[in-house]
Amino acid sequence: MFLNLFFSTAVAIFIYMTVWFLVSRLVKRNDIADLAWGLGFIVVVLTSLLGSEFYTLEQYLVYALVTIWGVRLALHIYMRIRKSSEDYRYKQMAESWGKNFAIRSYLQVFLLQGVFLYLISLPVIWVGAFGASINLQTSDYLGVLIWIIGFGFETLSDYQLSRFKSNPKNKGKIMQNGLWKYSRHPNYFGEVLSWWGIWLIAVSLPFGILTIISPLTITVLILRISGVPLLEKKYEGNKLYEEYKKKTSKFIPLPPRK
Repeated sequence: MFLNLFFSTAVAIFIYMTVWFLVSRLVKRNDIADLAWGLGFIVVVLTSLLGSEFYTLEQYLVYALVTIWGVRLALHIYMRIRKSSEDYRYKQMAESWGKNFAIRSYLQVFLLQGVFLYLISLPVIWVGAFGASINLQTSDYLGVLIWIIGFGFETLSDYQLSRFKSNPKNKGKIMQNGLWKYSRHPNYFGEVLSWWGIWLIAVSLPFGILTIISPLTITVLILRISGVPLLEKKYEGNKLYEEYKKKTSKFIPLPPRK
């Protein structure tokens, strides 16, 4: 059962990301990979739901939290990309990859994203295979609390930034109010925290500690690879941003430095 669910989820993600790649070729926009990201976790939830032989409160809890998180993120990304041209990161990829863009896009954007999606989804798959706990554990309640805090941070900071950018008067300025006063990347902080919460729910299951790969993957991905580093590089040399950096925590929300 356990191996079957792992395999079927991998196949589902592979097919899912391949379809999104084909769509990206039709619409000539590679940044729809960002839209596929949030919705991909819902695919994992559905695969786990259909592949489970039993259903418990712990499973439904994880499925519900991950679905809420995925839908919210997908809607946020959709509202962003429908109002703008293709994201600058993907434009740079197209320019640097040249004639090899299509194959590299499939392998290095869509399929690689599928690998990360799979690793981060481990707690979801795990509760599908081992979610036999009758009663919720202390770690479950703690996980839900941490998820709520993380989801709140991510949702509120995304909303604050969207409103800031929608005001023409703020063009060329740096968002420094609301949650952005305490962290330069409060939305990413919230995203990471949410997945540590999901992991805490799965940790009480047999060998659940192994699913720590999930929050570790999203933490490294955001802090070292695709999230924070790319945005910090984008604003490198910007005088307003350099001043902002001097007084504002990079990731974990902290009181502004004087």
